[in-house]
Amino acid sequence: QVQLVESGGGLVRSGGSLRLSCAASGGTFSSYTMGWFRQAPGKEREFLATITRSGAGTNYADPVKGRFTISRDNAKNTVYLQMNSLKPEDTALYYCAARTKTANSYDHWGQGTQVTVSS
Repeated sequence: QVQLVESGGGLVRSGGSLRLSCAASGGTFSSYTMGWFRQAPGKEREFLATITRSGAGTNYADPVKGRFTISRDNAKNTVYLQMNSLKPEDTALYYCAARTKTANSYDHWGQGTQVTVSS
């Protein structure tokens, strides 16, 4: 069973940066497509970024394109989300997720880490 644990959230001022980490265990990390999502209070969960199994390919949602960078270290079983130029509207609970080879959607989720951006 794949387990995902996010860390790195916190309180930051507008314009600041944070790097989120997501450590995976219980499976073969290099075989998973990984993604980051967020959910703000009263809003639906929102896709942010995804990275292929090798790390060679990435894709971003428009609201974070150019500000956020997803990366992974398969030797450390960890995926990262570097967040720069943060805005108050980036405040949310941030989740990482894994999509296994046979899955059509993300089928393993972490518990989330809170990011709060003050103005």
